[in-house]
Amino acid sequence: MSNGCLSPLNQRRINIFRQNRRAWWSFVLFCIIFGISLLAELLANDQPLVVKYQGEYYFPIVKTYNEQTFGGDFPTPADYRDPYIRNNINANGYMLFPPLPYSFNTVDYELDTPTPSAPSRHHWLGTDDEGRDILARIIYGLRISVVFAFVLTVLSSLIGIFAGAVQGYFGGKIDIFFQRFQEIWEALPQLFVLIIVASIFAPSFWTLLIIMLCFTWMSLTGVVRAEFLRTRNFEFVKAAKALGVGDFRIIFRHILPNAIIATITFVPFLLSEAIVALTALDFLGLGLSQEYPSLGDLVRQGKDNLQAPWIGISIFVVLSTLLTLLIFIGEGIRDAFDARKNK
Repeated sequence: MSNGCLSPLNQRRINIFRQNRRAWWSFVLFCIIFGISLLAELLANDQPLVVKYQGEYYFPIVKTYNEQTFGGDFPTPADYRDPYIRNNINANGYMLFPPLPYSFNTVDYELDTPTPSAPSRHHWLGTDDEGRDILARIIYGLRISVVFAFVLTVLSSLIGIFAGAVQGYFGGKIDIFFQRFQEIWEALPQLFVLIIVASIFAPSFWTLLIIMLCFTWMSLTGVVRAEFLRTRNFEFVKAAKALGVGDFRIIFRHILPNAIIATITFVPFLLSEAIVALTALDFLGLGLSQEYPSLGDLVRQGKDNLQAPWIGISIFVVLSTLLTLLIFIGEGIRDAFDARKNK
C-alpha cells in the first residue's frame, strides 16, 4: 500500500503494530490458518480434484457426475471410493485427490481398528467416534467458526456503534430510554432463549447468527456512547450545527470517524468471544446442527472419549492457538492506537 493512501497518523500506527513482533507474526499466522481453512475443499475432500477418463477431463470438485459417466450401471452420483468406479477410472485414466482424501462428513468404513481410531498414515490426527477424519473436521470447523465470528462481530459492531452514536449525540430522554432498554435486554436469559429455539428446530448458521446478534450488539454501545458524549461539545461540532448541517450528517461525517478508532481495538477480542461462544453452544448441543462441521462437537467428543486422547489434544491445541493469536493481535492493535505512542 502506498504512503499516499494513508494519513501520517495511520502510517505510524501500522509501523507500531509491525514493530510489535509478537502481534505482527500472530496476525500473519492467523491469516495463514484462516487462508488454509478457506481452501478446505481443495485440501480435504472425498471428491477428486481432477479425473481423466478415456481421454476426457472431469472436475468432480465443481460438478457432480453420475457413475454411468465412468462405466457404472446407475444414474446416481459417482462414489469415487467405490472399488468398481475407482478401478474403472484407473484402468482408463487417473484420479487426482486432495492431500487429505476425506471431507468433514466422510465415514471411513475401511478402518483397521474400532472407532475412534488413533492417528495413522491415512488419518493424521485419527478419527472420531463415527469414523470421520479429525483433521478434515478441524479444517472445515475452523472456517465456519472464524467466518461466523467475523460476520457476528461486524453486524453486532454496526448495530452497537449506531445505537451508541444515537444515545451519545442526542442524550436526554433518548439516552435514558436506550439505557433502560439495554438494562432490560441484558437481563434476558440468553441460554434459555437458545434452549427454546433449539427445541423447536435445529439452528442453522443464519438462525443462530441472528439469535446471538440479538444479545451481542451491546458490546460496543457503551464505548461509542461515551465517545459521542465527549465529542458532541467540541468546537467543530458546534460550528457544523451553526452552519445548519443536519444531525445525522454530523454523526456519520464528523464524529463517527473519531469514535470508530476507540472501537477498533476491541474487534479481535470480540472475534475470540464469538468463537468461544459458538464452540460452547456446539459443545452443549445448542449450536449448529450436525450437518455442519463443528469445533464444539470435537470438544464434546474429546470429553466423551477419554480413552482417545488424540481428539481432546488436537482440538485443545487448535482452539488455544487460535484464541492466543487473536489476543496477541488485539494487544498489538491496542498499543498501536495508544495516543502516547503516536506522539
